Amino acid sequence: MNLRSSITKMINSVNPDVLVTVFVSTGYTIGAGKKQIPTYDSGTIGYAQVQAMNSDDIQLMYNFQIQGVIRIIFLKNQLHGIIRKTGDGGDIVQIGNDKYVVQRIIEQWPDWTKAALVLQVD
Repeated sequence: MNLRSSITKMINSVNPDVLVTVFVSTGYTIGAGKKQIPTYDSGTIGYAQVQAMNSDDIQLMYNFQIQGVIRIIFLKNQLHGIIRKTGDGGDIVQIGNDKYVVQRIIEQWPDWTKAALVLQVD
């Protein structure tokens, strides 16, 4: 019995998956004034479950002092948040015309990721 598939069908009946484009961070180049310019792959299109934060997610974001428009995403793929020490991560997820940066990975499994996204205004 595929319990996850059954639950996904129930969730989608209330909150359908949305089409997203994921741009995986590939590092950065150095621009004028020695400014780092992030680089990304060409983008992968797929479906994801986008939800509001629950109370545990709100507390987690509060503890990390993360502010802004935040969404929770469940994606059948791997995402990478910002790892400041190594300069890795910071994938971008486009939902409609809005772009969000992957701020925190909340749960990650071999075939799906739950992440907190923060809307980018520029």
